[in-house]
Amino acid sequence: MIVKDHNELFNDTAYVEQFERKREFENPPPAGDVQKTAQWSASAEYMEKNFKREALVINPAKACQPLGAMLCALGFENTLNFVQGSQGCVSYFRSHLSRHFKEPVAAVSSSMTEDSAVFGGVNNMLEGLENAYTLYKPGMIAVSTTCMAEVIGDDLNSFIKTAVEKGIVPQTLDIPFAHTPSFVGSHITGYDNMMKGILSGVKAGGKAAPSNSINIIPGFDTYTGNYVELKRLMNLMGVNATVLADISGTLDSPNTGRYQLYTGGTPLSALKDSINALSTVALQKYSTVKTGEFIKTVWGKDFQIAPVPIGIENTDEFLDMVTAVTGKPVSSEIENERGRAVDAMIDSHPYVHGKRFALVGDPDLLMGLLSFILEMGGRPVHILCTNGDAAFVKDAEALLSRSQFGKDSTVHVGKDMWHLRSLLFAEPVDLLIGNSYAKSLWRDTNTPLLRIGFPLFDRHHLHRYPIIGYQGAINLTNWIVNTLLDEMDRKAMFTQSFDVIR
Repeated sequence: MIVKDHNELFNDTAYVEQFERKREFENPPPAGDVQKTAQWSASAEYMEKNFKREALVINPAKACQPLGAMLCALGFENTLNFVQGSQGCVSYFRSHLSRHFKEPVAAVSSSMTEDSAVFGGVNNMLEGLENAYTLYKPGMIAVSTTCMAEVIGDDLNSFIKTAVEKGIVPQTLDIPFAHTPSFVGSHITGYDNMMKGILSGVKAGGKAAPSNSINIIPGFDTYTGNYVELKRLMNLMGVNATVLADISGTLDSPNTGRYQLYTGGTPLSALKDSINALSTVALQKYSTVKTGEFIKTVWGKDFQIAPVPIGIENTDEFLDMVTAVTGKPVSSEIENERGRAVDAMIDSHPYVHGKRFALVGDPDLLMGLLSFILEMGGRPVHILCTNGDAAFVKDAEALLSRSQFGKDSTVHVGKDMWHLRSLLFAEPVDLLIGNSYAKSLWRDTNTPLLRIGFPLFDRHHLHRYPIIGYQGAINLTNWIVNTLLDEMDRKAMFTQSFDVIR
């Protein structure tokens, strides 16, 4: 029996007839009116109205806080995500992560319903913690919240203390928590809140003599290949580094033929010793705001923010920062990798030079990609960051002003992909960089799409390839230039310029 893909299946006569009957029932407007409206939505007049829109959001490039909190907790050994909220919300977070990583994502919820909204969620949480610990025997339970728990004011700290006092969970069990209301911030805010919550439990009993290690916080990074690459670079330099919230073994685990609930993650022993590190280096500024402040003020430890190491300059700066902290020089192997990356970029430079780009994504990712595109001589024209703020605009504009290729750039924060659609019609570009949801823009505006970011639902295994470091620079060069060459070939297919050699 052959199982047809839905693209083929829905072309069968039975489905075609069913869709026609459905259209009659829906009483759609005449085809001419639909086409006329579609054409108008690509006009300058519509773009002006679109950018005045305030009461409606269409396809925002962000997720909500608990998703980021869950990703953070998944990066720690033997840790179970516990969400104080409804089952529906938790199912959304789990499916979102599972569809990106193509891996099962474990999490439990307190199954709050209407009665919890009236009487509070304390009973749900106490029963949920008891069941979760009894059934799944975690080494740590990381608690976050959804909108319902936040609106009614559930006090996680009080609830957890009650659970311990009543003997529902043992006193020795670590239960960090973070309040993660979905109606403010985004997934990067939730990641930051959870990382701070997890590190808050370290100080008690964790402080000892300074170690010779450093902590590295990748931030909301959904490329498992980045974690592997980061650890490889540190090993080549001989640096003893603890990657906090290491999801590489959790969400890219080997197939042993049997499902394991807990795989990989930063060891809890390393987490508890992280307070004694020489320094903590964050690779993302905007997803470690509260975490950095906590480390500096409560831990009283050194905290530094490196540029996300995408491209040559940013990777150079990151490795120089590691050398300054640890005294470990960059190895000859890494220097050779740098040379190969530069060579690859020079080879592809003529095809990227002067090309116009539109980018949509998270603030830290965009800062890294902007730096790399400028290095390649590309022109980032439209930069859209739904969860960006005034600080991001300032940082992005400062970066763009350093290069002649950034003079035509405009940074948009708080806008969504429907705004970007208008921009792509008004000022077309050669390449769009964004997540899988940007494919609707590719379809509507005929702009070639390079899928980078989160989520990546409609392509497989992209998250396994690093985009950081010098190897990441080679990967990005490969993807960008070959996407542009594919488009050149499509346009030249029926001309005299259908070259075999580029």
